[in-house]
Amino acid sequence: MEVTEKVETVEQNRLKFFPVMMYAIVMGLCGLTIMYQKAVSVLGFSEWIAFGLMGVSTFVFALISVVYMIKFFTYQEAVKKEFMHPVRINFFAAISISMLMLAIIYKEHYEGVAAVFWYAGVVLHFYLTMYTISFWINHNQELAHSNPAWLIPVVGNVLVPIGGVGFASQGVLLYFFSIGIFFWLVLFAILLNRIIFHHQLAIKFMPTLFILIAPPAVGFLAYFKMFGVVDLFANILFDLALFFTLLIAFLYKNFLKIKFFISWWAFVFPLAAMGISSMIMYSQTHDIFTLIFSYVMVAVTTAMIGVVIYQTVLHMQKGEICIQE
Repeated sequence: MEVTEKVETVEQNRLKFFPVMMYAIVMGLCGLTIMYQKAVSVLGFSEWIAFGLMGVSTFVFALISVVYMIKFFTYQEAVKKEFMHPVRINFFAAISISMLMLAIIYKEHYEGVAAVFWYAGVVLHFYLTMYTISFWINHNQELAHSNPAWLIPVVGNVLVPIGGVGFASQGVLLYFFSIGIFFWLVLFAILLNRIIFHHQLAIKFMPTLFILIAPPAVGFLAYFKMFGVVDLFANILFDLALFFTLLIAFLYKNFLKIKFFISWWAFVFPLAAMGISSMIMYSQTHDIFTLIFSYVMVAVTTAMIGVVIYQTVLHMQKGEICIQE
């Protein structure tokens, strides 16, 4: 009897500490799915891989959403505390970003499903963007709390145009694109100042450095989706994404011995975005470098997600995930 009650208490505690950061898993899987979907048309990959990943991404999104909803109704104070946390607040936008990415995944094959995900994702992301910026204005932020995850809620707006062509006017899509690009520049300046002139990032947030790749890479994808050209501005965005990818590769020693955290999933989505950008660049320019780089990014992203999935499962078995920090 006591053993049963103890097990139930442990499970309840895990539910209480189930972090909203778990949606980073969905972002990573969706990024991998979109990358393989693009590889079907550009690199000649089998479409069955992409279809399989589509199912996995959707299932994981549904599973995490159900668990977090149960947490919401069971431990509302814990969710409220997370929503008011200066760092965790940024990861709530991962919910809407996951929806927007699922819309991109389904757009080509099931437009009706894509529309449901896109409209719901846009409404939620609009609210989270406004709420997060209001939170920053109304509460003094400590420089020590700043990290690349700050880019998720506001710069995530650049994702809206990628799946939104055909669902909204060009003016609406440009509105979200403009917000994302503007705040990318502003927040990047703040983050660079913090990283160079102040204390280093906490170890658990080191993987979020990969997020620096995402804004220019996703910005390039959104710009191309809206205008269908690779002009000077598109090239600047692509080259900046390439620069940050090479910079992260140059800093590889910083990531070799970090202890596993769910934030490791921050590795995957930016790498996938860079892989997709490379394939689009190759399709437009037929530059052999971008072709080789596309294959490299597909291989690296696939290997990385394999490592992260293994570590996630391993630490779940050890009971080291969903615990109080």
